[in-house]
Amino acid sequence: MARIVRRAPGRPKKPATLTADPLLRRMARKYVWWLSPEEARERRNLVISQVMELGDYDDVIRLESTLGRDALVAALREAEPGRFSARSWTYWHYRLNLARPSAVPPLPERVMP
Repeated sequence: MARIVRRAPGRPKKPATLTADPLLRRMARKYVWWLSPEEARERRNLVISQVMELGDYDDVIRLESTLGRDALVAALREAEPGRFSARSWTYWHYRLNLARPSAVPPLPERVMP
């Protein structure tokens, strides 16, 4: 008898066959259109955070399965002010198990000199 292995929803078992560089280039063309591919490659967390904020479900799952959860966590923790909406900020903290209910850290704020 075959055994059923249950996994948390939305968490891919293993990385997809697409490697990180081509995926990030493709995502950058779609979500960071104002930068050249070379500039976008240098700002990996920008590309990741843009997909997290604006991406459709398939792109987000593809990104997570290729780069891994840690890359999404790093992009969230190092996010520039204004990169995430309050709704996305809360969602991703819960989705990545970085906060408990009512304990989401505040959004990054711009510091005026």
